[in-house]
Amino acid sequence: MSRGSIVFIDDEAELCAAAEEWLGVSGFSVSSFTAPQRALERVEPADIDCVVTDVRMPGLGGIEVLDHYRAVAPDLPVVLLTGHGDVALAVDAMRSGAHDFIEKPYDAEHLVAILDRATERRRLGRELARLRQAAGGVEIEDRLVGLAPAMVALRRSILQLANIDVDVLVNGETGTGKEVVARALHDFGGRAKGQFVAINCAAIPETVFESEMFGHARGAFTGAAGERIGKLEYAKGGTVFLDEIESMPLSLQAKVLRAIQERSVEPLGTNMSRPIDVRFIAASKADLKAESEAGRFRPDLYFRLATVELAVPPLRQRREDVALLFNLFAADAARRFRLPDTGTYCLPPGLETSDWRGNVRELRALAERTVLGMVQRGMGPSDGGAGGSLADRVARFEAAAIEQALRAANGSTADAAERLGLARRTLNEKIARYGLRVPGASVR
Repeated sequence: MSRGSIVFIDDEAELCAAAEEWLGVSGFSVSSFTAPQRALERVEPADIDCVVTDVRMPGLGGIEVLDHYRAVAPDLPVVLLTGHGDVALAVDAMRSGAHDFIEKPYDAEHLVAILDRATERRRLGRELARLRQAAGGVEIEDRLVGLAPAMVALRRSILQLANIDVDVLVNGETGTGKEVVARALHDFGGRAKGQFVAINCAAIPETVFESEMFGHARGAFTGAAGERIGKLEYAKGGTVFLDEIESMPLSLQAKVLRAIQERSVEPLGTNMSRPIDVRFIAASKADLKAESEAGRFRPDLYFRLATVELAVPPLRQRREDVALLFNLFAADAARRFRLPDTGTYCLPPGLETSDWRGNVRELRALAERTVLGMVQRGMGPSDGGAGGSLADRVARFEAAAIEQALRAANGSTADAAERLGLARRTLNEKIARYGLRVPGASVR
């Protein structure tokens, strides 16, 4: 399988040949062109993952190549090859849509690293476009979004279990999407036509628990003016989702266990058992096995529920999905708030290594704040104060120091790098990362 499909444009045939050989050995599919116009005419943007083009070429230059692809394929990454005198131009071009730039003579491994990031961005863009087009669709990929191996495996397990009438225990931290998993097990299985009844075990008062779950007869207690069907019986032919089951009092766990084992309920005020045809899916953010060993959860109920266990991965274990999810949530927020959808949203700086303790729910909230313009530069969802985390404060200081050095050097990246004690390549990468403008730079 190809690492990515690359178009390499440079008017020097030797460089094209060397790039084809090295990138080919590295696993990329490469088409090289010494004539930029021929590349634009012969290559279909939908068939490629990235364009690498020299900036200075006779006739059609790299900036014109960038402008062309920005017009016909805005999501296609374009990487610019620059000489020493073109760095300011390339940095400004990045602000206008270029994916990255690399100075000649370049290190081959550095180019491969840039192309890996570019092809990943292209892949995410395609997946995002597919998901937006399929909004409201019925594919499981539209419900449980993600390209991380853990999410691919989770979707596969759900589809395998959906039509098997076995009870399932879903484990996962708060905000990971346990109810989404439960609904997918219901909707993609044979019980999809029945009711999906979600019960928050932490929200039902103990005094009315039996009535809510099992129902009651008329006159069963003061105020019971008529017969009432309980939630378990109401879900006939469908699915009962027991959310936050770890919070259910021990005194009630025995009653729920009996209903699960016998597949029957006995409404309050009656002596008759009624059969229930339901599938039980329970969800917990706690380790129920450990809870049962500690005496805080009934072991027999745990073993009855845990015939099959599904683990929903936390967001910090699927970081490759963060950008994709952030864009989806931001686009959805723009629609709900009736605001313009910019098409592509950038995660606020400093959040690439966030722990995401609130998981997908935290990321969704951040996307909504971003769309509403409430996220300020350098501030994330867990700043812990107006100054932000240490990493955020260091990033802001570094960006300000680089801006000051560039102004003092009148835009000369060589002089600024010397003032800062950095290699020019390192400085150029930081300028691009922080989106800084080099004084005197312009894009044709």
